[in-house]
Amino acid sequence: MKTPHQVLQEVWGYPDFRPLQLDIVEATLAGKDTLALLPTGGGKSICFQVPGLVREGITLVVSPLIALMKDQVEQLKRRGVSAAAVYSGMSKREIDITLDNAIYGNLKFLYLSPERLQTELLRERVKRMKVALLAIDEAHCISQWGYDFRPPYLKIPEFRELIPEVNVIAVTASATPQVQADIQEKLAFKKGSGFFQKSFARPNLSYSVRKVDNKGPKLLEILQKIPGTSVVYVRSRRRTEEIARWLQGKGISADFYHAGMTGEERTQKQADWIEDRTRVIVATNAFGMGIDKPDVRTVVHLDLPDHLEAYYQEAGRAGRDEKKAFAVMLYNDADVQNLRRRITAAYPSPEFMRKVYQALANLYQIAVGSHVLSSFTLDVEAFAKQYNLPPGATYHALKRLEDSDILQLSESFHQPSKVHFRVDNRRLYQFEIAEAGFEPLLKALLRQYGGELFANFLPISESRIASEIKRSVSEVTRQLNALAQRDILDYDPRKEKPQLTFLTTRYDASHLPLDVKWLEERKQRDVEKMEAMIHYTEHRNRCRTQLILEYFGEVSYDRCGVCDWCVEQKRAAQKPDTADRDQILALLAQYPQTPAELATNLSIPREALKQSLQLLLDQGHVQYTPEGKVEVA
Repeated sequence: MKTPHQVLQEVWGYPDFRPLQLDIVEATLAGKDTLALLPTGGGKSICFQVPGLVREGITLVVSPLIALMKDQVEQLKRRGVSAAAVYSGMSKREIDITLDNAIYGNLKFLYLSPERLQTELLRERVKRMKVALLAIDEAHCISQWGYDFRPPYLKIPEFRELIPEVNVIAVTASATPQVQADIQEKLAFKKGSGFFQKSFARPNLSYSVRKVDNKGPKLLEILQKIPGTSVVYVRSRRRTEEIARWLQGKGISADFYHAGMTGEERTQKQADWIEDRTRVIVATNAFGMGIDKPDVRTVVHLDLPDHLEAYYQEAGRAGRDEKKAFAVMLYNDADVQNLRRRITAAYPSPEFMRKVYQALANLYQIAVGSHVLSSFTLDVEAFAKQYNLPPGATYHALKRLEDSDILQLSESFHQPSKVHFRVDNRRLYQFEIAEAGFEPLLKALLRQYGGELFANFLPISESRIASEIKRSVSEVTRQLNALAQRDILDYDPRKEKPQLTFLTTRYDASHLPLDVKWLEERKQRDVEKMEAMIHYTEHRNRCRTQLILEYFGEVSYDRCGVCDWCVEQKRAAQKPDTADRDQILALLAQYPQTPAELATNLSIPREALKQSLQLLLDQGHVQYTPEGKVEVA
């Protein structure tokens, strides 16, 4: 069996672990249930991936975001590690094949969306898997006190009963003390569990807040003063485009990013920014998850996030190379008022939630008592328009229904088309001879994607195939659909829209089990988090790092020395009090004195006298005599 260091060096090429990583890995390998809190960019995934590779068997990873799952799976594959994921929007056939590969194949990591833990299909297959470790990514999602509560996470303890000998490692970047305790309780941590927390302090990151009426000129000033890569966060898709174009007009290399773009567009924009062809990316909070670019010098927020957890994660994307970086928030009074209105609007009435649920049932023609864990493509704006519903309130109703464990609305994501052969080599050859019109397409598939098509669903590009066989994309798509209808292959066309999954059988909308009291408590919790965000934004009398640390339950008596407040304190200390300066100069005008004599003869605090005297010396107003006394220059 290889050691953690051997795995780290062979798979990642790193000579050693970062602080706390090895402690977390060793506690996990010792069989302890482990909670690890590591700030954004702190290397959380390595803490469960290394133990998963040291142990024999497969590691199950529960993760709430499709984009994050896909990113980690692809990163592992690039490092030569076999990994797969099961999430909403996949066909039943693809899920079935993936789970079979987890039992009979060589998979080392299987990523699962939390709602999949409830399915009988997975529960039965898990009993036949050799599970080495259960990892819970974004573990704060299990706590209703956290900022991104996901009810399916609460099913994890029940799922653990299927693999009672397997320990769990839970990782997250940000959790208050209340959430930390909740994670360990809800995940049914066993006695002797391990808890590791790296300080939330980022010594190289300077936090600043600026109250400005016109944000554009201030943003331009920041980007002109601080060279290097930058992320600018805003709330609306429209604003990402407007600000990016405005910056381009000012000579700044900028582009925009939001979830409404196609997958190809987002992939290209990410690549241009990561490879420094674009300097500034203006984005909604859809940007950043799973993107590890160490040399970001500035992160600027032009709109207030809903809570400090989100701000800390987004701002923390700056300076991961541990060099000096800046996180700046620009705001005005209207931003504070808008944030308070947003939180109120985020909790529509139970009557409206039932109305939206009924409209969904009508849209997909779902009968009462049917369609548990069925997924559908949903364009929220088009849906709202079709049923004459206000778009904003409709989106919030969907999110509250998600909180209530009734449905799940995945983030908008790009999933390329996928193909899997349902027949073996011999049967495929017979079909090619009998149906010569399909031969060019089938041969192109095998040339481009190989024999693995017989074992797994593989992502394909219709345009690439069309180019090779000199056909149109629409003709390639038509032929793929025809082959699927004839059971030669499975064809899962690409998806660009969010996926809506019904987590329960369909209810009669009038009997929808909404816990109104609990929803009101959730609203109050969000209000408290919002007020903490506003408190941080408007505070003017304390080190900003200390404010952030205190929010996350970490006490520090040391100022960071680099935030806007600390820098201002340093500047103020370097400016001698005018009265102090006048007293010193008046006394020295009478006769030269030693610093000790000045301290005795003047009623100025010793530290203030020292700073004032040093500055007067630096400015040439006074000088030392050969005898060591100070005189007027």
